[in-house]
Amino acid sequence: MLLSALTITILAAAANDAAAFAFVPSRVVSNKESALYGTKVGIFFGTSTGSTQEAADLIAEEFGDDVASSPIEIDEIQGSVAAEFSKYDALVVGTPTWNTGADVERSGTGWDEIYYGEMADLNIAGKKVAVFGLGDSVSYSENYADASGELYDVFESLGCSMLGATSTDGYLHEASKAIRGDKFCGLLLDEVNQEELTGERVKNWVAALIGEGLLSGAGTAAPAVSVQSPAPVPQNIETEVSVVEPVAVTQAEEQEEGFLGHYNSLTDKTWWVGNNGRSSFVTNGPPEMHSTLTKTNTRISP
Repeated sequence: MLLSALTITILAAAANDAAAFAFVPSRVVSNKESALYGTKVGIFFGTSTGSTQEAADLIAEEFGDDVASSPIEIDEIQGSVAAEFSKYDALVVGTPTWNTGADVERSGTGWDEIYYGEMADLNIAGKKVAVFGLGDSVSYSENYADASGELYDVFESLGCSMLGATSTDGYLHEASKAIRGDKFCGLLLDEVNQEELTGERVKNWVAALIGEGLLSGAGTAAPAVSVQSPAPVPQNIETEVSVVEPVAVTQAEEQEEGFLGHYNSLTDKTWWVGNNGRSSFVTNGPPEMHSTLTKTNTRISP
């Protein structure tokens, strides 16, 4: 990865009117206050046994009904997904994992029916999305909550702003397709082996989402709190920052593995899923721009 140094000079000019420097103190927004901002969170889930719905209920309760919708099962909105998603400023989406041996469509729920069909045409770039999922970290320790990773990747490929990554500490798994970098891509719960931790995990996650700005950026802006500040002094601030240049995806292991590309023409992004189902990533532009990936007997979805 190539690094280049860039020196940026920032000029801060003083204003004549001290009132222009009123500011809003940094703080976590409470559930009740967030209603003032006009923000609404849509909670959607897929389920086979009802456990994911129970988790969705806990999350909705933690947000409060003045902020979050009642949980909506994805099976109930097939055919009207775009209209339903458009009702909310942010989405919290959840899934269990059943098809652990599959490369894709691992949830065993209605999500699998719309991932590469109805959802492929959604225009929701920029919408804030957080993922939660359930799995058995002991009996399926090498495939723990795998479907959560696919759910995350689908929304990311649509250009959504993904929030809510969590630490892998304290879990019993050995491997998971829901890990991005060194964290889970969202909130993962184990109702089989760690049910006693669910309540605390949900509470901490919702608080973290609010802190990450899930409820900000839409509706009415928060009221400013004016404070008296000393007269600002013009100053020149010079700082040096590192700019990281992107590296082309040409790793030997990716060429050998082979990837299946899913192109979204609305966002001009391609979501690549490894043939072994254990890795995925997103690139800009159509699949044919990445010859090192498509030449390994990879088919491109429409």
